[in-house]
Amino acid sequence: MNLPHRPPLFPFSALAAIALLLTACASTPVPEAQMAVSNAALAQAVRAGSAEFAPAELAMARDKMSRAVQAIAGKDNAAALAFAQQAQLDAQLAQARAEAAKARQSAQALQEASRALQEEMNRKRP
Repeated sequence: MNLPHRPPLFPFSALAAIALLLTACASTPVPEAQMAVSNAALAQAVRAGSAEFAPAELAMARDKMSRAVQAIAGKDNAAALAFAQQAQLDAQLAQARAEAAKARQSAQALQEASRALQEEMNRKRP
């Protein structure tokens, strides 16, 4: 029995996989909208006081935005999108931590004022 010679499938499937991967990478557009959203989140975090109250989280957000810009420059739009999304989340975390810290400070100040008022009221009693 004589079977026809068939070329091995591995080289063709490997080439197809590489072509598909390159097409997927090339088809990812520059994440302009996500970059804008992430920059806005960073600005909001700074306005909320994260430089004072959440500096580590703010630094992480800024670092990831820098990496997103570098990825765009390197034409790696998929990585740029991922870094920009992470930067947005880090900026939102920084903002939340800053707002929580400011709320704690306000609550402490209110408790101290209440205590001082109570002491003043107790002193004036005969």
